[in-house]
Amino acid sequence: MTVLKALKKMFGKSEAEQLAPVPSAPSHAPGHRNDAPPADRPAPVATPKQPPKPAAAESIAAEPARSEAPAPAPARPRREPKPKAPVIPWKLEDFVVEPQEGKTRFHDFNLSPELMHAIQDLGFPYCTPIQAQVLGFTLAGKDAIGRAQTGTGKTAAFLISIITQLLQTPPPKERYMGEPRALIIAPTRELVVQIAKDAADLTKYTGLNVMTFVGGMDFDKQLKHLEARHCDILVATPGRLLDFNQRGDVHLDMVEVMVLDEADRMLDMGFIPQVRQIIRQTPPKSERQTLLFSATFTEDVMNLAKQWTTDPSIVEIESLNVASDNVEQHIYAVAGADKYKLLYNLINDNGWERVMVFANRKDEVRRIEERLVRDGVNAAQLSGDVPQHKRIKTLEGFREGKIRVLVATDVAGRGIHIDGISHVINFTLPEVPDDYVHRIGRTGRAGADGVSISFAGEDDSYQLPSIEEKLGRKISCETPPTHLLRAVERKRPQ
Repeated sequence: MTVLKALKKMFGKSEAEQLAPVPSAPSHAPGHRNDAPPADRPAPVATPKQPPKPAAAESIAAEPARSEAPAPAPARPRREPKPKAPVIPWKLEDFVVEPQEGKTRFHDFNLSPELMHAIQDLGFPYCTPIQAQVLGFTLAGKDAIGRAQTGTGKTAAFLISIITQLLQTPPPKERYMGEPRALIIAPTRELVVQIAKDAADLTKYTGLNVMTFVGGMDFDKQLKHLEARHCDILVATPGRLLDFNQRGDVHLDMVEVMVLDEADRMLDMGFIPQVRQIIRQTPPKSERQTLLFSATFTEDVMNLAKQWTTDPSIVEIESLNVASDNVEQHIYAVAGADKYKLLYNLINDNGWERVMVFANRKDEVRRIEERLVRDGVNAAQLSGDVPQHKRIKTLEGFREGKIRVLVATDVAGRGIHIDGISHVINFTLPEVPDDYVHRIGRTGRAGADGVSISFAGEDDSYQLPSIEEKLGRKISCETPPTHLLRAVERKRPQ
């Protein structure tokens, strides 16, 4: 009886059940469904249930107990799981936002409760101007072209539109893992990562899956993510997306919504031929919704928009105030040979802890960073030459305050959204006025005050008039104090 009691305790069966003959196993494996998908269709990914394994114990029960057989060790008592905290259901009534004149609430649109719950978590009671205007068109299914800088809320505008479309339209029954329903193309790795993070925040109650494809990161790892679950929203740089598409791992024939972010930057970086190849793989423009965003509406951008959209609504948001209201701007007239001394002394004398320095070329960025490190400043660089895993680590270090100075090119600096950057220094003035607005917009974020200092030398001061025209005002040019131009004292080796 000792054995039977132990078995009863282990398996919860009566003695009669324990002594009953073992039924024959069914012809199919436990947990196998007869309605499995056809061989040419990937099966939905599910965690297989582990069948109980009482076979050895049942064979003992079927035989008479032998006196010489040692008694089995008593079963360990089952540990009761800790009771989970009750989940309090969320209701739209929990998200109270009073109407306010001149402002549009997210409540004013017909958004799902799951999406509204995420919007409340993010602390967004009212729409930004571009969100209010864009959503008015895109939620009705129209194509749209938006002109707006970073920091205006355009990312949330197109993500809310995408999520609403995917929730309102059920996915097709037959669908491969590598068939996204929404596609977002952005020019830089940093911007892709930022968009994907925002998408994850907004989809967390919806069950939609967000994936990213960027160059410079482990290809096989990204492929495993793709093969593990269905992809609803895919955010990608053009080159890496083409790699997956040409290998046959990604199919774009089910794309319902396509977003092209920073189209002007993709033009500048020479990505348009790749983007054309990608768009040819998607459904015709009459069968998909297309949203295009750009900081500028140049003739080339508008030509692309005409090719890829159908009767688009045009939304333009003046962003000059976004970049300049909270940012105190200075320009120092300085010889090229004195720029590094001025940079080092500004940072060192004032004890600034989180500074972004911009330069136009990758080799300039590398030299500035190397000199700062040599002179005892905790600095790191961010440019297209830096491997992606190192770029992510660098950004995290800068965000956490472990890195004091981040030196970057314009391409790498786009899409960086880090609060608490006290100063932006333009080591060289940008060749495109819009880049100036983007640069100084890295500081003065989230309502905080910021300072930008630009060095105007003999090689780049001619850019000032076009920058001032873009800003709509003059910026006084100053001569730096003499003590800020003193020679940098070389650190003696320890």
